[in-house]
Amino acid sequence: MTTVDPSVSSPVTAETDAGPRSRRRRRKLLVHLTQAAVLIVVIGGWQLFVQGNQRSTILYGLPSGILSRLQTWITQGTAIGSLGSQIWTTLQEALIGFAIGTALGIVSGIALGRIRFLSDVFGPFIKVLNAIPRIVLGSVFVLAFGLGLESKILLVIVLVFFGVFFNAFQGTREVDRNFIANASILGASRWQVTRQVVLPSAFTWIIASLHVSFGFALIGAIVGEFLGGYAGLGVLIKNAQGTFDANGVWAAMVIMGIVALIAEWLITRLERRLLRWRPAQLSGPDL
Repeated sequence: MTTVDPSVSSPVTAETDAGPRSRRRRRKLLVHLTQAAVLIVVIGGWQLFVQGNQRSTILYGLPSGILSRLQTWITQGTAIGSLGSQIWTTLQEALIGFAIGTALGIVSGIALGRIRFLSDVFGPFIKVLNAIPRIVLGSVFVLAFGLGLESKILLVIVLVFFGVFFNAFQGTREVDRNFIANASILGASRWQVTRQVVLPSAFTWIIASLHVSFGFALIGAIVGEFLGGYAGLGVLIKNAQGTFDANGVWAAMVIMGIVALIAEWLITRLERRLLRWRPAQLSGPDL
């Protein structure tokens, strides 16, 4: 009887595997080329339509002017200090507020989702607070806590908290009741059920909220600096606006976009690591 070494792939299997891989590579290349084409059209059209018109240049800026402003900030610094210190100030406010707001949102959402009495008592208050335009609170925080980091961090916490809270609350309520009942039958305490059943199940909702919440954290830090601050990207934007420097406004926004993309990449890596147990999602065209 002839034996076949399982470690050796047959030509048919190799060709079958190579087909989907090749299609994925071609599709990925097509996506990247299309993205590059969109950027070229948008940026090139912007440059062509605005340059030569002094009024439009002042109002809308130029891609070449934005690059020049970024180069000046990197090599010579800004009017309020080095570019690195401005980025670090904004990041500090955003990261501290994001961490505190996320922790408070997760704890509060799971607590109110698990304990009906707390939900009945505090639910109306949270809905009222959520209805208040939270950006307006930035002025209150600046008046109460001054122009330092504290007022910006508090605004970031408020912006981040509600998004994480509602996702954690809904994720807790969506946990399969059969899982909870089975764990209770097996002798698990309420804390063990929360930690080993509810929290893992709600984590998909919580992680999903982080993608949006970090954007709100950046917005809170920028708006707080814009309302009153000594340093940060928001102050750069405010100063550029005051001098009709559209290139400076766009340059600060480009830096914000880069920071947001890096944060999104890190959160996606965290999501893949923490949710490895989750079954593979459906994929394909038009899904």
